[in-house]
Amino acid sequence: MARVPLTKRPLDLVYFAFFLVHIPATLCMDLQPFYPPHLVPQPLKDFLAWYLVTSNDPVVSGAMGLIGRPGDFAWIKSFFFLEGFFQLPTFFIALYGLWIVSPRINVLILIYAASTATTTLACVATVVALPTTSDLTIQAGLRSLTDIQRYMLLSSYVPFMAVPALMVVDMGLRTLRLVGTATQLTKKAEAKSL
Repeated sequence: MARVPLTKRPLDLVYFAFFLVHIPATLCMDLQPFYPPHLVPQPLKDFLAWYLVTSNDPVVSGAMGLIGRPGDFAWIKSFFFLEGFFQLPTFFIALYGLWIVSPRINVLILIYAASTATTTLACVATVVALPTTSDLTIQAGLRSLTDIQRYMLLSSYVPFMAVPALMVVDMGLRTLRLVGTATQLTKKAEAKSL
């Protein structure tokens, strides 16, 4: 049977593009706090510094130890470790599986997507929970976000939650169909053997 091209499989094309885009984002931004500083090229350091100043991102700032007390942001560091040791390899495996149209990839993508949608929800909740910057928050020295910063952060976090949430539903249904087909074939084989 001939391989159906990605362009004929719209959701798989979205997933393929998502995984492809996620690789440099993970390597260049999310894992940067874990690299020895002398190995990080200056343009990447500069971009991260610009991003933190512009967005006031509490999640990345917390992961880098720039805000909060030690331990306050252990949760996000654990998410970044998960991203480096589970998600990053999954991107490559998923790209290959989607390219060759392997139904075996569905379960791995389902696991990845459930994990990612859940962890990114915590990041979105953190961004939503912070107060809006005002004279009061400034005087009290409270961590806050301007409306523009919140919009910028939600614009970057929500797609990385929404696409995996879509993957959960889609891959869950695909897996259910495969299990249903396998069950029917097993029943037919058992009936023939009687």
